[in-house]
Amino acid sequence: MKSLKTGKLLLTGLVALACELSVLGADVREFGAAGDGKTDDTAAIGRAISESPDGRVRFPRGTYRITQTIEIALARLGPVSLSGEGGVARILMEAPGPAFRFSGTHEGTANPDSFDPETLERERMPQVEGLEIAGTHEEADGLEFYRVMQPTLRGVLIRDVRHGVRLVERNRNLIIESSHIYHCSGIGVFLDNVDLHQAIIQGSHISYCKGGGIVVSGGGIRNLHITGNTIEYNYDPGAMESADIRINSAEGTVREGSIVGNTIQARPSPGGANIRMVGGGNSPGKTGLWSITGNHISNQEINVHLDRTRGVSISGNTFLRGGKKTILVERSRNTVVTGDTIDRHPDYYHGERYRDMADGIRIRESEGVILSGLLIDGARLGDPEAGGAIDVLDSSEVTITGSQILHPRYRGIHVSGSRNVQVVTNTIVDRSGDGLQVAAIEVGGDSEGVLVRGNLVGEGRDGAILAEGEGVLAEGNRETSD
Repeated sequence: MKSLKTGKLLLTGLVALACELSVLGADVREFGAAGDGKTDDTAAIGRAISESPDGRVRFPRGTYRITQTIEIALARLGPVSLSGEGGVARILMEAPGPAFRFSGTHEGTANPDSFDPETLERERMPQVEGLEIAGTHEEADGLEFYRVMQPTLRGVLIRDVRHGVRLVERNRNLIIESSHIYHCSGIGVFLDNVDLHQAIIQGSHISYCKGGGIVVSGGGIRNLHITGNTIEYNYDPGAMESADIRINSAEGTVREGSIVGNTIQARPSPGGANIRMVGGGNSPGKTGLWSITGNHISNQEINVHLDRTRGVSISGNTFLRGGKKTILVERSRNTVVTGDTIDRHPDYYHGERYRDMADGIRIRESEGVILSGLLIDGARLGDPEAGGAIDVLDSSEVTITGSQILHPRYRGIHVSGSRNVQVVTNTIVDRSGDGLQVAAIEVGGDSEGVLVRGNLVGEGRDGAILAEGEGVLAEGNRETSD
């Protein structure tokens, strides 16, 4: 019996110790923060961050009004984490700039040997979790990171600000997960001319941000992975262009990344794209070595736009409602598009709004392109004079193989001004009954080195295969009555 009582006392002591440890850190209310949405809590929160005994700063339930950026200098303070205790606390930012700016001194890479020991000891892995940040000023931002190692956001809601999360100068090993970045007048996640390697954005909602959901502008980016998110309705009908994901290398380089398993959709808007990748300079290579895989992508003028990229793979995605094109590849090199479905599903194309959406793939002024294993149903890209569900213009070393193109409005495949093009073992038929298909395959006389072989094709208004010029060899194809 005595040992049982001793055990109970020991257990009670351990529970008490665990409870005591769980509340270590700084409660901002103990430093004078009111959390009533009326009092200016800026100074009190600053004191809590500066004087926290272990770097943990807790925000109990309440609305905390701040009127200037709270600077978190990690070299001075050591490791810092901000916690809204499971999402019950809100920060109202009522001034220009970020609500919190984390700054460090890291000059190296992610290689442990490149760390100054003091930097690794005092600045690593600042965290923000379970906290809401809302802006009430038109230039208020959410969070900013400058020369920080391993910044981590988890369970964060940032809304009604200009930019949600902004990274500048140099950072390493970013993780954003299980968060909501919503209704920004600017950009949701902004990689602003930053040198950043090893970044993961996963399992989050990034939506209704007029300047773009995730935007990379310049800098030097490596190993950026965008996985399992819902990235929606990031567009501005009054802007020159919009994009849910925009990657622009400008004077820098953006390479070695992936966009995998996301839902990415918006509203058709001027110059709009769900995903837009633009390389810097006049030749491809600054933006590239990316995989776009297993996503659902829909509802923009262009679903995926590649311009001056190199080494991009687009595979296993489903596409809907590409207003002008599903995929546009221009001035790019070494592009693979395989196993994708572009489906004019009747449940999604009803009414005047969607009736004339083009869909389809256009390759222009590019080299080294493989299109394989695609299913394209009902594309209306092109017009009675030129263009097809797959359109190859002024390009070279292009292979189109093993695909099914069903019910194209004017042509299944159209090739013009191109050389060294193979169109082999595809099925192109039209059973729509509208009589608008001109031909299954048409190759212009200004192309050379074009092989059209082993395709199963239906006859159009002007024939099944229209192949002009000495530079075209058409053989072993079979016509079907559809």
